[in-house]
Amino acid sequence: VKTEKGQEVVKLSPLPKRARRTYLAMDTDKEVIGYVIPVFRAEEAREALDVKVVKKSRTVQYRESMERMELSRTLDVRAELRKKMNPDNLNHPPEFVIKLRGQTVWEGKTVTLHCTVAGWPKPKVAWYKNNVLIDPKAHPEKYTVESNYNMHSLEIKNCNFFDTAQYCISALNVKGEASSVATVVVKSGFLALFLILYFSFISTDGFCPEHGVTFNATIIGKFEVAFGYEGETLSLGCTVIVYPTVKKYQPEVVWYRNSVPLKPSKWVHTHWSGEHATLTLVHLNKEDEGMYTLRVNTKSGFDTYSAYVFVRDADVEVEGAPVAPLDVRCHDVNKDYVVVTWKQPAVEGSSPILGYYIDRCEVGTHHWAQCNDVPVKYARFPVTGLVEGRSYVFRVRALNKVGLSRPSRVSEVVVAMDPSDRVPGPLAPWTGMIKFTEEDPTGGVVPGEPTDVVVTEATKSYVVLAWKPPVQRGHEGVMYYIEKCISGEDNWQRVNTGMPVRSPRFALFDLAEGKSYSFRVRCCNSAGVSEASVPTEETIIGDKLDLPSAPGAPVTARNTATSVVVFWGASKEVKHLVGYYIECSVVGSNVWTPCNNKPVKQTRFVCHGLTTGANYVFRVKAVNAAGYSQSSPSSETVVVQPAISVPGNPTGVTLLEAVKDYMVLGWTAPANSGGADIRGYFVDYRTVKGNVVGKWHEMNQKALTATSYKVRYFISATFIMKFFILALCAPVGLHVLEVRDTSIVVLWEPPAFDGRTPVNGYYVDVKEASAGEEGWKAAHEKANRMKYMKVTGLKPGTAYVFRVRAQNLAGVGKPSAVLGPILAQTAPDTKEIYVDVDDDGVISMVFECSEMKAGSEFVWSKNYQAITDNSRLTIVTEKGKSRAIFNDPSLEDLGTFSCVVTNTEGISSSYTLTEEGLKRLLEISHDHKFPVIPFKHEMSMELLEKGLVRIWTQVEKCTSACEVEYVFNDTILSSGSKYTMKFDKSTGIIEMFMDSLEVTDEGTFTFNLVDGKAKGTTSLVLIGDEFKELQKKSQFERAEWVRKQGPHFVEYLDFAVTPECDVLLKCKVGNVKKETEITWSRNSIGIADSDEDAKKIQRKDSDLTFNIGKMSKKDAGTYEVFLRDDRGRDNSTFNLTDSGKSNSATEIKVLSTEHGIILYSDVTYYHEDLRVVWLLKDAKLPASERVKPGVTGDQLWLKINEPTEKDRGRYTMDIFDGKAGIKRFFDLTGPGDCFLAHSYISCSDRARVIGGLPDVVAIQEGKSLNLTGNVWGDPAPEVSWKKNEKPLVSDDRYKLKFEQGKYASITITTVTTTDSGKYALVVKNKYGTEAGEFTVSVYNPEDEENKGDKKD
Repeated sequence: VKTEKGQEVVKLSPLPKRARRTYLAMDTDKEVIGYVIPVFRAEEAREALDVKVVKKSRTVQYRESMERMELSRTLDVRAELRKKMNPDNLNHPPEFVIKLRGQTVWEGKTVTLHCTVAGWPKPKVAWYKNNVLIDPKAHPEKYTVESNYNMHSLEIKNCNFFDTAQYCISALNVKGEASSVATVVVKSGFLALFLILYFSFISTDGFCPEHGVTFNATIIGKFEVAFGYEGETLSLGCTVIVYPTVKKYQPEVVWYRNSVPLKPSKWVHTHWSGEHATLTLVHLNKEDEGMYTLRVNTKSGFDTYSAYVFVRDADVEVEGAPVAPLDVRCHDVNKDYVVVTWKQPAVEGSSPILGYYIDRCEVGTHHWAQCNDVPVKYARFPVTGLVEGRSYVFRVRALNKVGLSRPSRVSEVVVAMDPSDRVPGPLAPWTGMIKFTEEDPTGGVVPGEPTDVVVTEATKSYVVLAWKPPVQRGHEGVMYYIEKCISGEDNWQRVNTGMPVRSPRFALFDLAEGKSYSFRVRCCNSAGVSEASVPTEETIIGDKLDLPSAPGAPVTARNTATSVVVFWGASKEVKHLVGYYIECSVVGSNVWTPCNNKPVKQTRFVCHGLTTGANYVFRVKAVNAAGYSQSSPSSETVVVQPAISVPGNPTGVTLLEAVKDYMVLGWTAPANSGGADIRGYFVDYRTVKGNVVGKWHEMNQKALTATSYKVRYFISATFIMKFFILALCAPVGLHVLEVRDTSIVVLWEPPAFDGRTPVNGYYVDVKEASAGEEGWKAAHEKANRMKYMKVTGLKPGTAYVFRVRAQNLAGVGKPSAVLGPILAQTAPDTKEIYVDVDDDGVISMVFECSEMKAGSEFVWSKNYQAITDNSRLTIVTEKGKSRAIFNDPSLEDLGTFSCVVTNTEGISSSYTLTEEGLKRLLEISHDHKFPVIPFKHEMSMELLEKGLVRIWTQVEKCTSACEVEYVFNDTILSSGSKYTMKFDKSTGIIEMFMDSLEVTDEGTFTFNLVDGKAKGTTSLVLIGDEFKELQKKSQFERAEWVRKQGPHFVEYLDFAVTPECDVLLKCKVGNVKKETEITWSRNSIGIADSDEDAKKIQRKDSDLTFNIGKMSKKDAGTYEVFLRDDRGRDNSTFNLTDSGKSNSATEIKVLSTEHGIILYSDVTYYHEDLRVVWLLKDAKLPASERVKPGVTGDQLWLKINEPTEKDRGRYTMDIFDGKAGIKRFFDLTGPGDCFLAHSYISCSDRARVIGGLPDVVAIQEGKSLNLTGNVWGDPAPEVSWKKNEKPLVSDDRYKLKFEQGKYASITITTVTTTDSGKYALVVKNKYGTEAGEFTVSVYNPEDEENKGDKKD
């Protein structure tokens, strides 16, 4: 290039379009070595460069681009060669010669990760676990790091399932950074189970040198299997004891769900008090169901405890609707695209699930937008149209024939952005030097074509494409166009013409099911559009994932008194299994209930919450993204009972009798029979000689059925028999209270001698008095620490005997003396303790006895022990009634309260106060202390005659002492000239009357009621437009009443046309007397009796007429009639001038016909110059076959055939004659005159379009349009489509479908601008016809851009 002065400058490579010009310093090899800042000179600034612009073809551009790329590649090869030939340049970035390798290891083992790193200067390395830096010095017992001769290793000791993670090593020097990643998976097995058991039960695990002790962690007060409902709050807690106690040392407490650590969130709250660990699940959802584990980690070991938490479904809003889906997750998040997955619920409702709706909500707003118009069957859906950089959450709702489910729990927040932007790469190392290079000229080059275009998902609803970005794309970002082609054709159609996508993913909808398609992708940037990629293979549109096969028949096994273990065979050849749902049913009920609300993947599950002793059957169904499998065959019937196990040890071996040649041994049956009757016992013996103890030998070969055995001596007298003898005595003082038909309370005193250790419990045995010794049964399984026991489950009218056995650490002692027989029968006139709450809110327990004798007293006790603390209860006794009053009810009062009447035949009763019962009583007490007067009707207002205002309310009930305080704006009102108050206490109606409403009456009216201690308040607010409207109506009603006190017009002056075509002015008067003066005037001039017009005036009773005769222009004018007497006056005017002919019209009325409704109004005079316009909701109504305006004579009408919900609203009739106008209104939305229309609209069997169609659809040219309308009618309606009032027929372009008698759809493939217009879905049956209308607007983005450029 030469300047005007002829000076030559260096010619650089052509700058790309939009590229910035730079000043570059170059060496002799034409390599850029720096950046030159030019010195500004004014004279050089005035020089103009003569640059010649040459337009090149695309072929020339491609050829030059390839030549530049080849030249650049050659220069790079030469530069690398020079660097290798230069001995001074030895620095190079880190490079992994041997990379990390992933490993799988058993729990409890040690694993070591190795790698080799090269680089100069010697790189520094750091190890990471799940992107968290590992500090081996802080955890020397866990990690060991070594680095020798560029070889680096990380040793992980005593692996457990927490060590399953992604491990990364990062190497860094001044030349750059490199990293290597490997995954370690820790599996649990027999060794892991052994270690868990070992650490759980062995007191010492490892010595802690830091504190010089060995910590022992024990979990007590454990939580049981828990059940909760959706929306509730559930807390789990355990008490943890760590011994020994070291100051400022706390163990690590971790909670897990299904072996996954839980982190605190808005749904999960954890608390550790130093002794008690609590986990609170806020607003339960089915995602919270699973196995919960508490793990307490110390520096010497750990202890764990687990229990299952079940979450039941909340009540559905509509009976038969499905329950909410669960586990909504987001995958493959990109700039404008995300895949949402979920799991199907366990309960489908009364009918199968038809599909799911996906909703999204932008974070920071509360607006949920539905992502799909048609429900999807797959539990996976691609959501498009996201805005880059914004955050979203998603939820899912299920749909069946009954209705929609509740929404699922929202997903985690996702940000719409490129995945490569989420984790920034390593920063360039600082070398202390800034080097400037020329901008890569490829920025303005047309990008290359994408590669590896594949179909990642294909269903009948959508297809998902994925591809790799092009290698050649410059510095600016690229976007993509997607094209499709039906197999066998060569017609490629661009799917997203006006909206190129940014993400290398795209979801296509509205594809024809069963057809085969191919797809390809093009790139684009500011330089142009690339060539198309290699097309994908042919893809047939349809569901690829099959439903899972039915699982194998379940096999059940007894577990506990409320649970059963279920096993089943896995579904065969199932893809992408989500899990299994287990259902149970009580035999004979035919009602199936889900056992789990969160699918499980294993083929074994423990079903809890069953009824003890009931017979159950079970079945299983599998689920994947495609849906549910068929249910498995039902299992065999199983009875819910504890599993049979080895019985406990017999106790209380005692020498009952010893004589010369035999002895009798006795023992007590074990407390735990193992879930079945004990079949027999075996007695063992051994010999003892001095300090020499022999071996145990079996004494009896056959099992003994009794708890005693007669042993005959068969050994030398120099030997003695050694047996275990426990000297624990039996309880004494057995007696009974509260004898009822099915229960008896047994009480006793402790044994006189406890044995070597104190008594820690008792066992109560019971048998029918007529049964033998084998009839003894334990009344309970676990030892009872109390000295009383309520034995239940007795047969009415049967006699029973009882005995009690005491227990200490050595075992169970002898049984007590038998008590009884006691007849299980409720005595006549037996009364129970009842709870009373008086009017002051005092809570008390009351016991009455009608059989009091001399010396009889009421004796109260708590937990059958004498009450010594009188601060909690106050006992008041009056004749045959005793009342125990709670002084300050609290949780300290929980327990069983009993009352015994002395000197009677065991008259007694008890009442158990639970926490739930206490809460209920406290609520009742509060209501009695602070009662509220209930209102039957809230405060209301109505207008009466004379404009009188009535404000009233009604209470449900009140006493004669009830008083009312009338308040207006904090001012107490009283009866007077303006206000009148009434209170009818028999009906509860409270009224206040006001003669009129004035401006000062705007505000709040309140009635304050006091009835003893009860109070009540109700208010009515009259302000703003509501008050002004009420004031106008009151003034009008009062003015009307005043007018009607004297002579007045019942019907105002109007006209009629007689059969002879004479115009007759007429009116009707009322309350007139002989003295009433009636005068007529025309154009404000009175008509005297002598005038010619006076002959045209006639009066017949209350009817006045003026016969104008044949109408002519001379008769035009304003006619008036005046009424006067001493009571008042009134007048009526009728305008019969040209300007007034159109200004008189009646109010709009409605008439129902067999075809629909007619709105009409009568005008006094109609001519062709009048302009009549009908409006609905202030919008002009266009004439159509269904809605037609017209005129018949002097009647203006609007016919609406087959009205729909869209026809509701406010109608306006606007009449204008060129000078003045008049409007009439009619409201077709509420009660009143429109009841005829409502009766027609509410016909349930008439054909209707009930939803699904939008009002306006804006779509880009080239896209496909698919709309579905929901229709209804009985019989099923006939369906047709119209475009611009012309019928449409189904062809290759317009595909019209009507499915299941409910869904009518229209599909337009590749819309063009000619498809714009007004469409209608017309449905018809014998009860009527209706049309659902919508407008389609097709736009071209290029035209929009051109319009925008012209405006600029």
